[in-house]
Amino acid sequence: MKNLLRYIIEAVVDEKEDININEVDGEKTTIFEVKVSDSDVGKLIGKKGRTINAIRTITKAAQNKQDKKVMVEVLQ
Repeated sequence: MKNLLRYIIEAVVDEKEDININEVDGEKTTIFEVKVSDSDVGKLIGKKGRTINAIRTITKAAQNKQDKKVMVEVLQ
């Protein structure tokens, strides 16, 4: 799942080397904390949050088989 998330984010941002994804596993929830460079935060979030919401939808669909809730958080 982390590799899928990295692949999608690399396609969106310019500074690929600044991508940092931290996975926090809980009992019923997995949280992915995404940190990108300051200049790429706007690209990752997108206009009215459309890009990050699409990324969240894709990760939820991919994780659906494991009966865990998936959250993608953008850290600044």
